[in-house]
Amino acid sequence: MNINISEAFSIIPRSIISLIVLFFITKLMGKKQASQLSVFDYVIGISIGNFTAEMVMNFDYQYINGIIAILSFGIFSYIVSILTLKSITLRRFVIGVPTIIIEDGKINLNALRKTKLDINDLLEQCRNEGYFDISQVSYAILEVNGKLSILAKSDYEKLTRKDLKIKADKAYLSVNLIIDGVLMEENLKNSNKDKDWLDKQLKKQGYANYNNILLATLTNGVLSIFEKDTNKEKKVLE
Repeated sequence: MNINISEAFSIIPRSIISLIVLFFITKLMGKKQASQLSVFDYVIGISIGNFTAEMVMNFDYQYINGIIAILSFGIFSYIVSILTLKSITLRRFVIGVPTIIIEDGKINLNALRKTKLDINDLLEQCRNEGYFDISQVSYAILEVNGKLSILAKSDYEKLTRKDLKIKADKAYLSVNLIIDGVLMEENLKNSNKDKDWLDKQLKKQGYANYNNILLATLTNGVLSIFEKDTNKEKKVLE
């Protein structure tokens, strides 16, 4: 294998120049680009990354073309960010608006479908925010950067028992018994419950079958049910 030493070492200055250009373009585009990516920022970031890789590694690629491409994308992104500050309509189109996924303790199925989230994604994000029992959530809002913001029900706000000098009880994981109208038989068995017990509990709460149940969880013996709420999404956030 022949190694072209001069070509290999020429990657070093190309890489350093590319890094410097990227640094100043990122400074131009603002801190938001580095910390909270909207879909638009994500596309711009990927495109600039591709240009940079091509500039550094492809020696048949004219270096100045890559610099111009990066500058063009960076300046365009900067102009769009200025325009979105001045126009709420353009901001909604380019950046997007937050979406209410859980409203007053009820999961909005239409909002889940619109944002391409399934119930397992929602549960995972709630757990990431420290809520293993989704019945403790009053509002959950999917931000434009894909992160979930949660407002807990008043009884579950994060004032710890330690703060109040109260002896803590044992913590329990929340078990998913029904997801999207489908019975999770293994989870039910592992909870030391059977189908007859579940059906009786559902009947007490007015459910004859699983069809209208989006999610049913069991936490420390308490069954929480979330219906398939198909109400139209309310746009109250910008």
